[in-house]
This record gives sequence, C-alpha cells and structure tokens, in this order.
Amino acid sequence: QVQLVESGGGLVQAGGSLRLSCGASGSLTAMGWYRQFPGKERELIAGITRGGSTKYADSVKGRFTISQDNAKNTVYLQMNSLSPSDTAVYYCAGELDYGSGHETYWGQGTQVTVSS
Repeated sequence: QVQLVESGGGLVQAGGSLRLSCGASGSLTAMGWYRQFPGKERELIAGITRGGSTKYADSVKGRFTISQDNAKNTVYLQMNSLSPSDTAVYYCAGELDYGSGHETYWGQGTQVTVSS
C-alpha cells in the first residue's frame, strides 16, 4: 500500500500561481494530478512517468507544469496564470504497474480556490 500526501493548495487571486506537492511513501510507475469540479468526475490534467514523459490536458497546457523528484518520490504541479475556472479540488494519483496488472493510489485532495 502506497500513501500519497498532498500539500500546497489554498486561495490565490486570478493571475497568480500556486505549487502543489505530493509525496509518495514508495516508488511508483507514474504519477499525476487530477481535479474535480463540484458535481463532476475527476479529470486528469497532468501526468508524468518515472522516466519523465509528461502529458497535459488542453485546459492547462502552457500554464501548468508537472515535475518530479524521483529520489524523494515526490511530484509537483506548478500552476501559473490561474483563473477562477481553475477552482477545484486537486488530487494526486499514483500508479504502480506490476506484471499482472496495476494499482492506483490517491491522495486526500487539496482545495484550490482562485478569486477574481
């Protein structure tokens, strides 16, 4: 069982920046950040493999950057040019692949609120 602990959410004004962090208790195959709007399903906004390959949702491309420190099993999400439409609960997720399948782990979620 891998535990994920997030930090860095909060309140920021439109146009501002926030940096989210997510530390894992063990090594994972890939990690990512999801967000969830009220009444909606979680959506993947950024992902990174242990080898460093990244992907982004169109809604955040060019504004958000995912990075990692493999030695610390930690992933970061740098969020710039935030707008009120980015207000959501942000979740860290980690995936562990093994021969017969994979396991997905979730952080507890952190609220990001962008004021206009």
